[in-house]
Amino acid sequence: MLQFRNLSTKTTRTHTSVPRTFPLMAETQPSSRALLLLLACTLFQQLYASNTKIGVNYGTMADELPPPSTVATFLKSKTTIDRIKIFDANHDILRAFAGTAISVTVTVENAHIPSLATIPGAQAWLSKNILPFLPKTVVTRISVGNEVLESNNKTLIANILPAMESLHKALSLANHTTVQVSTPHSLKILDPLEPPSAASFRRGHDKAIFAPMLDFHRRTKSPFMVNPYPFFGITSTDLDTVNYALFKPNNGVRDKVTSMKYTNMFDAQMDAVFSAMKKLGYEDVELVVAETGWPSVGEQHEGGVSFENAETYNGNLIKHINSGKGTPLMPGRTFETFIFSLFNENLKPTVSERNYGLFYPDLTPVYNVGVFIAEEVHFFSLYKKW
Repeated sequence: MLQFRNLSTKTTRTHTSVPRTFPLMAETQPSSRALLLLLACTLFQQLYASNTKIGVNYGTMADELPPPSTVATFLKSKTTIDRIKIFDANHDILRAFAGTAISVTVTVENAHIPSLATIPGAQAWLSKNILPFLPKTVVTRISVGNEVLESNNKTLIANILPAMESLHKALSLANHTTVQVSTPHSLKILDPLEPPSAASFRRGHDKAIFAPMLDFHRRTKSPFMVNPYPFFGITSTDLDTVNYALFKPNNGVRDKVTSMKYTNMFDAQMDAVFSAMKKLGYEDVELVVAETGWPSVGEQHEGGVSFENAETYNGNLIKHINSGKGTPLMPGRTFETFIFSLFNENLKPTVSERNYGLFYPDLTPVYNVGVFIAEEVHFFSLYKKW
């Protein structure tokens, strides 16, 4: 059996096929094939629209991306993706998603956090970046920075919760009480990370930072957001560890304290966060996966990087999330999850960072994880062959 060890997490932030979710339809008489194909595609869209909690991170660090209006139309008409997270308050994107019903999480860039620590500052930012686009653009959440604790910037850390409080109050004053306020964290906030039952927030940050932040989330009914990356916990020479990260069959890992057996690293990482929250008395606060993903191309020394593994991780993750199974410590809980990322972004600094995308900039899929109405294209392709 695998053993728990101190797995690494993502340290930088710049911004064979998985089985299908549905089986192919059986052979039918020629006169009914087209109708059945159309019905099947409609059912796919309706089923995913009602059950999916899968979104994407829409990054823009590339010089060849399609216009936001094209992206919005593509996601709305060709995919089952019903939520995006952007890494700034890009007005072109916010304007493009008006009328699509696709929900948007807007990020306050880290450098702007201190200016939002007062209500007037928060009101000014909202008036410029959010209020003009409501309600046509469905902004459901504001992410105050990204992995601020990992920056070790004392000014940002000191202002993160005041900025969250100010934005929440400013939204209330503007009568937009349904817009949540949160901030994503890397798993470096935990020490130790494994086994899950032993996980705690880092000493010095637990009661000083995370207890009041979790209290804010409880009071405002907003989620605690985390960025788990099983990819960074693999040992490329250990096939069982890779399978464990990919949701593939493996020997599993047992937490000796709880006697819970883990068959995938994602569940172990999420339960580690839950354990840390529970130790502070905030296990009832909702969890959202702000980022997770797997690169399809990387440097030669980066083990586990391949198109097949990227497709397998994201495809199995989606099935796992949508199964409603939850985790050993959180049975039945479904986490809103944003895959990193929508596109391959060619202006990022490393090969692997440039290749996390589900789609190429020309909107063709890098691989198919089964949640796209691009399945529709596959069905009509089969129909032509019939």
